[in-house]
Amino acid sequence: MRSSALLALLLGSSVCLGAPHFHKRGAGSLSRNCGVHISIERLEAAERKFSSSRLPPGNPNATATIDVHFHVVAANQTYEGGWVPDDQIKSQIDVLNKDYADTGLKWNLVNTTRILSKEWFEGVAPESPENTALKQVFRFGNESTLNVYTVGFVTNSEAKGLLGYATFPADYKSNPKDDGVVIRYSTLPNGKAAPFNLGRTLTHEVGHWVGLYHTFQGGCAEPGDHVDDTAPESSAANGCPKKRDTCPGGDPDPITNFMDYTDDSCMTGFTKGQAVRMKAQVRTYRGVNV
Repeated sequence: MRSSALLALLLGSSVCLGAPHFHKRGAGSLSRNCGVHISIERLEAAERKFSSSRLPPGNPNATATIDVHFHVVAANQTYEGGWVPDDQIKSQIDVLNKDYADTGLKWNLVNTTRILSKEWFEGVAPESPENTALKQVFRFGNESTLNVYTVGFVTNSEAKGLLGYATFPADYKSNPKDDGVVIRYSTLPNGKAAPFNLGRTLTHEVGHWVGLYHTFQGGCAEPGDHVDDTAPESSAANGCPKKRDTCPGGDPDPITNFMDYTDDSCMTGFTKGQAVRMKAQVRTYRGVNV
């Protein structure tokens, strides 16, 4: 029996085989680099659509639990190859629930799929053929199901240094198989991507998945991120620059917000306005009754 066939039997039917190989990349080259970028034209069109189709507010105290399918894409069965342990995945879901505790959204891990593929672990990147192939095979559920994929961001030049990327709720209908969140495996709690190893990369990317923009979207100009209670910010903040104030006449920059670019330890929460927006987005586009 060939070794790959034997490995498939040992690991189960949820594993996709690929030749194990990993090119190690040091965490020191990382910054809070999110692959979610939206043009002004696309943003304005999305906001016009949202304004016209937005469902009425529900009970402001309503909560909803969203199922999570976690996909571990690995080059081999070592941590350096992306094979993150189950306890890190559990810790990540705990962080997600803690960070969204005041928003009305809760997260329930229903399944973990482990996928052995050097090609996907190294090559998945925004709009890449590997991204499409992976999600075509492994995305589960409907518009209200969160699919999370952990990868290495190794070979694609546009993805090196990337921490993650996500899709927006309004995009689901046009391309349901692409829906979900992709993050660097080492950003999970206790991972090796310090200072981005407390699990806040998934918190940030899920923020996009529920309809939030970056706090610095649009710079100092109105309407910015389309949330009234996040202070305007001319550009992304890095590290944890206390008292940073890049837009005159307003409050200091929201450097502790989960939708900025600061270190994990600097991020502490969402605003009430962001909670209102995310609930409206998932109610309108994801069929979540919240």
